[in-house]
Amino acid sequence: MTWQFTLTGLLIGALVGLTGMGGGSLMTPILVLLFGFKPTYAVGTDILHGAIFKSFGALRHRRLGTVHARLTLWMFLGSGPLSLAGVATSHWLKHRYGDASDSVMGYAVGAALVAGGLGFFLKGIVRRGIQATDAPFLLSRRDKLIATAIGAVFGFVVGLTSVGSGTFFGLVMVLVYPLTLPKIVGTDIFHAAALLWVAGIGHLVSGNVDLHATVWLLLGSIPGVWISSRFTLQLPEALLRTALATVLLLSGLKLLKVPAGSWILAGGLCALGAGLAAYGIRAWLARPRVRAYVERA
Repeated sequence: MTWQFTLTGLLIGALVGLTGMGGGSLMTPILVLLFGFKPTYAVGTDILHGAIFKSFGALRHRRLGTVHARLTLWMFLGSGPLSLAGVATSHWLKHRYGDASDSVMGYAVGAALVAGGLGFFLKGIVRRGIQATDAPFLLSRRDKLIATAIGAVFGFVVGLTSVGSGTFFGLVMVLVYPLTLPKIVGTDIFHAAALLWVAGIGHLVSGNVDLHATVWLLLGSIPGVWISSRFTLQLPEALLRTALATVLLLSGLKLLKVPAGSWILAGGLCALGAGLAAYGIRAWLARPRVRAYVERA
């Protein structure tokens, strides 16, 4: 199984490049639900793939000057060590409970996916508590403590489940720090890359990474994000955010083994597909009317 991984990587890379949103969060549920990976190996493979994959975006944002380096450092002081604690917890579960640990990890990943889906929804509706500004943001002692605490809490979640590196940190930064959106995005991606490298190496050492799958995923995802980032997807951000959040929620419910989870996943995906198709048809039908109106004017 090689080209299937490359195609998956290509689709994820294209989604991330086109939308700039957290499409990478879909990798773990895809590996578990479509390729039959055990949750522990899906998490480790996803994290190491994400570390390499997001490094390209991190370097690009650094060159653009959209990274708040000091804020990244203080978040990383909490997230780096605690991500290793998450890896260690995963490793302990595997050796303590054997095959039964897959069920525990499945529930943990499912809960994180549900939380990540809700985080995507909140990103679209939340209002800033602090006014954003282009002025230089100097971290106070309180800001540093908050950044380290944020890193510690969500770093552990990322190390254990691979979910949240592109969702939770950005959401909290929107609420707490007076950074512009480009600065939040750049700082989030740069920090995520650093965090994932630490957690990814931890999972690699623990034997939780399928290197064969990682290489073939990268063969698709790196060209996918490089090519697609040169184009702009003409879809409203709210629509994309809702679609991604819905897929994460449905995948999480499936891994949580809720009653009739397979039917909920299938029905939800069908409803989502129908909704996107309806939007596409509506947009396509509206195009001739707009042109005709312009021509009459």
